[in-house]
Amino acid sequence: MKRFLLAFQFLTIIPIKKMGPISEEDAGGASAFFPLVGMLQGILTVSFAALFVKFLPHDVASACVVLVMITINGGLHLDGLADTFDALASRKNRERKLAIMKDSAIGAFGVMAIVLAILLKYLLLDALLNLSLVTYYSSLFLAPAISRWTMVAAIFHGKSAKQDGLGKTFIEHTGKREFLIAALLTVLPLLLLLPLVPYPLLLASFLLTLLVLYIFCHAAVWISNKNFGGMTGDTFGAVSEISEILFLLSVIIWSQKFI
Repeated sequence: MKRFLLAFQFLTIIPIKKMGPISEEDAGGASAFFPLVGMLQGILTVSFAALFVKFLPHDVASACVVLVMITINGGLHLDGLADTFDALASRKNRERKLAIMKDSAIGAFGVMAIVLAILLKYLLLDALLNLSLVTYYSSLFLAPAISRWTMVAAIFHGKSAKQDGLGKTFIEHTGKREFLIAALLTVLPLLLLLPLVPYPLLLASFLLTLLVLYIFCHAAVWISNKNFGGMTGDTFGAVSEISEILFLLSVIIWSQKFI
């Protein structure tokens, strides 16, 4: 329970009651429950989305949903995305890139990364909403869980670029057990949707998207190793944001092709 609450604390701005002493093993092992927290975020997002769709035009509803998605985790992953792109765009040496990521200031490329991420999410959600409500709500429910699973996969396969920090703690204490638990918790919502979704191929497209994101995870680890000497908390945030966009894009592609 402590690790789940820690995962909830790491990934959302929802206040959690104070816990007792927290070991590095508990903090790092909390990654196993990232997809479960993502699932709860998905339920919350779907609840707001249903309200928005009922009372607002589709494009306005999509914008409000994106705002909810950002607010739930306080823009933490967007900040990591911005820092990562600022560092990558700098073309400096490895040490300087890590220093740029650590700097709280956001540069031009970081701003562009945030704007593009928000814009893409808005456009993709609006397209899904116009495609079908079933696809729209299913995607909103699954997107946070699957993107958090991609983050866990990157943690499991990555190495730390720093000698300290939360990213290093996650990497050191995310083993096969945590990775498998996260994978099972990611497949669980797909099974829950099985009797509810009238399009079996839609669920097949979700599973196919998991493969796409697993490949992306390895690409992200490779890019991080090459540029930073490993992964950091910022690069994990970038992985989460990009994988969420890739998930929504993949669902649109598969849905138009198979449904």
